[in-house]
Amino acid sequence: MRAGTFVYPWDVVGDPAAPGLLAELGVAQVTLASAYHSTRALTPRHPAHRVVTAEHAAVLYPPDPARWAGRDPRPYRAGEWAPGDAYGEAAEALADAGLEVHSWVVLAHNSRLGAERPETSVVNAYGDRYPWAPCVGMPGVRAFLVDLAAEAAVRPGAAGTELESCGWYGLAHLHAHDKTAGVPLGDAEQYLMSLCFCASCRQGYGEEGADPDALAAAVRAALEPVWAGGSAGRLDPADADAALSWRTRTARAFQEAAVDAVRAAAPPGFRVLLHADPLPHRCGANVGTDPAHVLALADGVVTPAASVAGFAAHAAPGTVLAANFPVVRGMGGSPGTLTDDAKRASDAGATELRLYHAGLASDADLAVVREALRALA
Repeated sequence: MRAGTFVYPWDVVGDPAAPGLLAELGVAQVTLASAYHSTRALTPRHPAHRVVTAEHAAVLYPPDPARWAGRDPRPYRAGEWAPGDAYGEAAEALADAGLEVHSWVVLAHNSRLGAERPETSVVNAYGDRYPWAPCVGMPGVRAFLVDLAAEAAVRPGAAGTELESCGWYGLAHLHAHDKTAGVPLGDAEQYLMSLCFCASCRQGYGEEGADPDALAAAVRAALEPVWAGGSAGRLDPADADAALSWRTRTARAFQEAAVDAVRAAAPPGFRVLLHADPLPHRCGANVGTDPAHVLALADGVVTPAASVAGFAAHAAPGTVLAANFPVVRGMGGSPGTLTDDAKRASDAGATELRLYHAGLASDADLAVVREALRALA
């Protein structure tokens, strides 16, 4: 199977050895960040630094002044962690090493936007704002993210793009100095804590036949046992259906608009993938989708290996199902099992591999990955 890996521009810029190392790894593609959230990242081989602190969500290239003139919100430019056209410089170096470059665009995940424009953020049933999570139920937020998708995806030399967080974001984000693990939250609890009650979402629930005040109270009541160490209760089926219906149609509209905008800006043959989950209630980097809808819309998905089967039944000839594997042992990855895991993913329907993340991995992890890819070739 064709393999690709994720990389940041700061993994490449200033390190002449990085493109060759990636080419020798055995990957055909590098998915290079062009718009990314705040992070603190290790760079274990870079000759000039070992830790990069990206202080806020930013585009890693110069945004088009004409596109954004008079707009609010608009993209934030990167600071010293990715100055100038860091994406373009890294992309050129990778292409010169024979690697195909695809852009990596993070959309509904922006802590600075939430800090400066709190009204753009998801609001939970308790009234708490999630400043890292722009609410895609707001038309202005969607319009900003759709234009960001088009600009950040279609960069010079890119053969395609992978859109992350192209849908609902919620509680499950490791915020700075995160202290939220004291009460374990399972899938149902995460969903209830991620339901948004901003003005746009309240209106949306009403359009689906639910009273937003009553729905918020029901969510709080369902969560009450959780804080005492139990499990969440269930919402009334009508309320649950109304909430999911609003969120599903909103996410679908956002995904359709983002993909259409990218295709309109892109040359023929430009490949568009979404980071996705086959369960529509999921939110986060791998957004919940209707598999049939998203595979009819985009050229395919990037999804955790365990989720490949959820998409496979809806795949057409040529559909890309890229199984994403963490390969950094220090971050919970398992490069030593990659060969067997990749074969199982292939049996489930995967057509490609994604490796997260060559820039973060140690030399020892990369050596294991290199041997695994040789075994799979």
